[in-house]
Amino acid sequence: MLKRIILVTLVVSAILACSSSDDSNSGNNSSDTYNRTAMLTNIADNIIIPGYQNLSTDLSTLVDSKNAFVANVNQTNLETLRTNWFNAYQSFQAVQMFQIGKAEEILFEEQMNIYPTNTTDIENNIANGNYDLSSVNNNDAVGFPAVDYMLYGVADNDAAILTTLSNANYSNYLSDLIDRMQTLTNTVLTDWTSGYRDNYITNTANVASGAVNQTLNAYVFYYEKRLRADKVGIPAGVFSSTPLPSKVEVLYKEDNSRTLLLEALNAVQDVFNGKAINSNIEGESYKNYLIALDRNDLAEVINDRFDAARTKIEALNTNLKTQVETDNTKMTEAYDALQLAVVSLKSDMLSAFNVSVSYVDADGD
Repeated sequence: MLKRIILVTLVVSAILACSSSDDSNSGNNSSDTYNRTAMLTNIADNIIIPGYQNLSTDLSTLVDSKNAFVANVNQTNLETLRTNWFNAYQSFQAVQMFQIGKAEEILFEEQMNIYPTNTTDIENNIANGNYDLSSVNNNDAVGFPAVDYMLYGVADNDAAILTTLSNANYSNYLSDLIDRMQTLTNTVLTDWTSGYRDNYITNTANVASGAVNQTLNAYVFYYEKRLRADKVGIPAGVFSSTPLPSKVEVLYKEDNSRTLLLEALNAVQDVFNGKAINSNIEGESYKNYLIALDRNDLAEVINDRFDAARTKIEALNTNLKTQVETDNTKMTEAYDALQLAVVSLKSDMLSAFNVSVSYVDADGD
């Protein structure tokens, strides 16, 4: 009987000890006095909102050039349209990581940049003329990748592309694609500037629904999945038995693929350092947060790993499809460099901030 009492006492003590440990990890760190509102204010006012404003401006320019092209289909207008499409695509790299609030609600990312685009769905939509671009079934037939196909992939050369796009069904679909991208962007931007921003900067509690936690999880998810995996790992065959060069971003204008990858990495590092979108000024940031927690060592490691990954990426062919097909080793080396930063961000940084990972990790890394 005495042994049973002792055993029960030990079990209860162990449970209480685990419970105490869990409580200490789920709440605010008592030694964490960092001004989270200041960090969120910088992220909102100098990074997110200006980023969406830039994208909105570039998409307005794209809409104008699309309207001019539809009214007068010629090579000059096609080139202008292509230039403005890619300018907007580059701007998009700065905001894709912020899938929170209205962007998460309306599936902004999924409607703007699912690639490779589904050309069968696109051609079926064009042929029957009866489509709902807001349907989740069309997520892989809309956005920047769909426009990429329309401007570069609907035929084998520019003369044939112009002939194809002269068809009203094709020009209407192109027009609808671009108009919807502008509408989606303005919906997110308007939400930020009409109340969400004010709630965002004061939502500082260290809970899953807190703005810091949501933004950090969206940030790390973007870097791990959208940048490291989608842009590099999947085309390089890291998650498959063979390389998949047709999975690169901007498949039909693939010599722009490295540019988008670099834009994305630069944007991620700028957010880490709190660098404003439209200037070189750095404000409160994840880096400052780490320094305030006496983790300057980790802040330096993260920046060093971003820089090392950039060096590997700059050594790649501007056409990532060609890189995979001719010397895939360099692609896998770039992936490995990007992966090192995943460890620092996901394991070390989130742990320092006492923030739990809230997304599902399914690729086995």
